[in-house]
Amino acid sequence: MDTNLRASSSLLQLRSFCFSHSLSPSKLMLSKSKRLNFVQHRLVIKNSTGFGENDSCNGSPVKPSKLFMQEAIGAEYGEGFETFRLDGPLKVDVDYLNDRLQEGFLKRIRYAMKPDEAYGLIFSWDNVVANTRALKLNAWKQLASEVGKEIPPEANAQKLMLYASADHVLYKILRWETVESEVDRLKLRLSQIYYDNLLKLRKPMEGLEEWLDAVSTANIPCAVVSSLDRRNMVDALERIGLKKYFQAIISEEDGMESISHRFLSAAMKLDRKPAKCVVFEDDPRGITAAHNCTMMAVALIGSHPAYDLVQADLAVGSFNELSVINLRRLFANKGSTFMDMQKQIIEKTPPRRKLTVDTI
Repeated sequence: MDTNLRASSSLLQLRSFCFSHSLSPSKLMLSKSKRLNFVQHRLVIKNSTGFGENDSCNGSPVKPSKLFMQEAIGAEYGEGFETFRLDGPLKVDVDYLNDRLQEGFLKRIRYAMKPDEAYGLIFSWDNVVANTRALKLNAWKQLASEVGKEIPPEANAQKLMLYASADHVLYKILRWETVESEVDRLKLRLSQIYYDNLLKLRKPMEGLEEWLDAVSTANIPCAVVSSLDRRNMVDALERIGLKKYFQAIISEEDGMESISHRFLSAAMKLDRKPAKCVVFEDDPRGITAAHNCTMMAVALIGSHPAYDLVQADLAVGSFNELSVINLRRLFANKGSTFMDMQKQIIEKTPPRRKLTVDTI
């Protein structure tokens, strides 16, 4: 009897040890009620690196799910995502957030005196906060060198490699003749190389730190969205010295299924309705996602030429061209937006008066 109890006790201790070392405490603890506005984010039971359950207890990175995957734009018709709260699941869409995140009486008074604080800024990690284009291209080149292959020298092919999924690149662009098991190994190795290169990242995009310092002085909250796991995301932000500027981080652990869902999740964390948010993007697909969420979009020219970013509300060559007044001008037009249904106004010419004897 004592032997069985001791064996059960040691088994429980072993399970408790592995469980506590493989799962982040922040993912196991429900948010306190005072931190809940009206919804509670979906809890994703993963370890702190955001990878699969087959990883070892030391949390070594293995394979992120969306790092080399082309995500859907999302919210084409204003749809959102499903979250969970204490009384059950809740479907959150664009209109719901714009309605429920209305400012209260005291906030309206504050925003009347300091209108800049009513905005929320959302930054994409890739090629907006950091130059991940070079990191991804170097990862592909190093992988090709390890397996004795070559990367096509054409600029268009290399551009497709940066934005297409890893499967599409291997089968359609590089056309490496490999079996399916070998493809999985190559994708795993590609992710490992990318994370090794990420550790060498030391500088943000040009002018970004000065821009974040300006909006921080104006008390405008900021969020960064990425498909990276939270641990690597936070470490990278600390290395480039920008973590202090972001009040919210959207990472792989948030479980968002599209670009739009990431933006909506960022608006919720910033406590700003989507119609008052500005997204900073470099990709036309991200700009479309921002507009689907009724957000403004500022495009950073570089990864894509200016003529591919004409749908953005503002396009700049670098963050050095921006000032806080640019944000006010984005929202200066209080009229209708492109998503609102409009009636075509046809001006009718007034009828001509007929000359009669009485009118002469």
